[in-house]
Amino acid sequence: MTASTPTLKTTTLRSDEFSCPSCIQKIETKLNGLEGVESAEVKFSSGRIIAQHDPQKVSVRDLVNAVAEVGYTAKPSAI
Repeated sequence: MTASTPTLKTTTLRSDEFSCPSCIQKIETKLNGLEGVESAEVKFSSGRIIAQHDPQKVSVRDLVNAVAEVGYTAKPSAI
């Protein structure tokens, strides 16, 4: 029996607080360090944070809280 690959979910968060490119590095480093996050990318110009994660290990709320821990407010977004 082989281990099943986790089903990854893509979650988009939005924030209008990005003021400098260094914000991007802080947020990406924080999110990519969470167990269950496959990848996280900040789109500076559109204020979006796109995370691919295993929802059984890390929830959308965990992602929002992690962004808050580095000083930014983010909310789940439909797009």
